[in-house]
Amino acid sequence: MKHLTSLTGSLMLACALSAAQPAAAQTQQKPHILYIVADDLGWADTGFQGSEIRTPTLDQLAQEGATFDQFYVQPMCMPTRAALMTGRYPMRYGLQSFVILPEQTFGIPLDEKLLPQVLKEAGYDTAIIGKWHLGHADRKLWPRQRGFDYQYGALIGEIDYFTHKVHGVTDWYRNDKLLEEEGYVTELLGRDAVRYIEGHDPARPMFMYLAFTAPHTPLQAPQAYLDRYASITDPNRRAYAAMISAMDDQIAAVLDALKRRGMRDNTLVVFHSDNGGVRSATFAGQIETKGPLPASNGPFRDGKGSLYEGGTRAVALANWPGRIKPQKVTEPLHVVDMLPTLAARAGASLAGTKPIDGTDVWKTISEGARSPRSEIVYNVEMFRASVRDGNWKLVWRTTLPATVELFDIARDPGETRSVAGDHPDVVAALQRRVDVLAREMTPSAFFEATFRAYLGRDTPGPVFPNDDAFFGQHN
Repeated sequence: MKHLTSLTGSLMLACALSAAQPAAAQTQQKPHILYIVADDLGWADTGFQGSEIRTPTLDQLAQEGATFDQFYVQPMCMPTRAALMTGRYPMRYGLQSFVILPEQTFGIPLDEKLLPQVLKEAGYDTAIIGKWHLGHADRKLWPRQRGFDYQYGALIGEIDYFTHKVHGVTDWYRNDKLLEEEGYVTELLGRDAVRYIEGHDPARPMFMYLAFTAPHTPLQAPQAYLDRYASITDPNRRAYAAMISAMDDQIAAVLDALKRRGMRDNTLVVFHSDNGGVRSATFAGQIETKGPLPASNGPFRDGKGSLYEGGTRAVALANWPGRIKPQKVTEPLHVVDMLPTLAARAGASLAGTKPIDGTDVWKTISEGARSPRSEIVYNVEMFRASVRDGNWKLVWRTTLPATVELFDIARDPGETRSVAGDHPDVVAALQRRVDVLAREMTPSAFFEATFRAYLGRDTPGPVFPNDDAFFGQHN
């Protein structure tokens, strides 16, 4: 009886302690999330993908975690970032085409609920360190107004790595305030991420979106990094490699900071590029030295801006000690899957979000299980589209002369031969799917803004050249 009384008392004490601190206990169980995005990194341009470019930090993350053979993003950087933040295809809200130019005023619509808002409601401290590029002209579109507690870095893109300017204007902020400081952008971002972690309470879950500008043009790196690649004779490739190694070193510093704070074992790390490496002069940006474009997308066709695999299949990995099995995941995944996947790990609600295109793919990421995703929507625009069902991929360019291509991605991942003529039924089915998606599509904000600027039209309403109402008003 005495033992029973003692046991009862112990149970009551345990229950009391549990009831006294339920929120703290739940908070400690939530993983920290370090989400790293590189800018214009080629699929084959890391050590773990077989490159001569030295990336020991990423290589270790890959060796001890999961690498993704079919991780799909949008063909350009801004749409990919929008897809990550919303879990929705950018065609749903008009961000499917090109990027936001410095003179343009649109951004990710304010009625879209974003990933940092979802995680913040679940008790996370949220930080963006690096590139935003989802709206800069109106403060309502800035990161701290969209769910991030802390912000440091650039609001646009293609920033000069030493002057921090875009077209002569400084684009460098901390918490909404313009910042003038010296330093190489990649190193500044890494140092600030370390500083943030050192000041963070490990008992509180952290979501850090570390969005490097590297290795996007202009191709610039400190001399010490250039010297590492003295054996590379092409100056563009040498600078590009140096930029990637500089990024890898900063990722190492961030991981070391997590270890020192006792946070690393409970941190889910995700890394990927925002699109394929640049293989077309159209998207080469500011390259000061003439010569071949430096990025390599391995066996895949084309690169950034293209709907082919080279533009949309991104180098990617995930690492969480003891929670993600070391493996190569060959199943298809899409960046829109990350919001619901992260939200589920965080115990976060998706209430208030618009209909999500992504799916929780945690079992695929952590165990290599079959992906729940059979369809990949590469993109749908008013002049081109690409969708995939199973292994069949349609690439449809509607601008005249129109072209329709069909590829069996399993047999021909390099998209070397279209088999559209051999499978007209498959082509027709995928075209019907594109048409359904196109009818759900919101007009491109980029082309709306571009035509308005050209026509000098400020009144609301569509202004596309094929808009009958517009031409009827101007005949």
